[in-house]
Amino acid sequence: MSIKLLLVDDQNLVKMGLCSLLQLSDHIEVVAQLDDGVGVLDAIAQHKPDIMLLDIRMPNMDGLEVLAAMLDKSVKVPTLILTTFDEHDLVLNCLKLGAKGFLRKDVSLEALVEAIDKVAAGELWVQPAITNHVLENKVFSSASSPEVLEALTGPEVQILRLVAAGYSNNEIAEAIHKSNGTIRNQMSFILAKLQARDRTRAVLKAIEHGLI
Repeated sequence: MSIKLLLVDDQNLVKMGLCSLLQLSDHIEVVAQLDDGVGVLDAIAQHKPDIMLLDIRMPNMDGLEVLAAMLDKSVKVPTLILTTFDEHDLVLNCLKLGAKGFLRKDVSLEALVEAIDKVAAGELWVQPAITNHVLENKVFSSASSPEVLEALTGPEVQILRLVAAGYSNNEIAEAIHKSNGTIRNQMSFILAKLQARDRTRAVLKAIEHGLI
């Protein structure tokens, strides 16, 4: 079963490059391409994509405005943000508006397909290289919360780091040799301790407090 993808970017070379890469995959189909965010809601209604690759900086309607419009209309299509290294603040704003991850525009085929598969399956995708760049640019306050640091155990921080790297619960269980049920329980504890509604917000809060 193929994954239907909507690609939104104003740079033709980027679109061409991504489409060329995706043609090498046997299960991802680009169903529509847009140059800006103006027609995104209509394209979603028409093509019913399983996932969207969305640029941040675009004319007429940028990625932030698209995500805000989707949130306002309760349009729920898992979205990967296309970014460059100088957009760390915008990346985090997109995640706060509901994006499920971010991807560099010079991404390899392997990373591109993996990110699409993960996000289409409901997971979070965060490239460690971008996360490190975000931290280096101090988008968040550098002061960590002692309460948060003390509340999370070492194993819970380890799990959060794996979540931020795009691992599913099953993959985390395999990586640290625990049962799926144990990981689910620990994720519930992590969300409760961080007062986060979901995995994306938990990762954002962990980045904010310098935990990952």
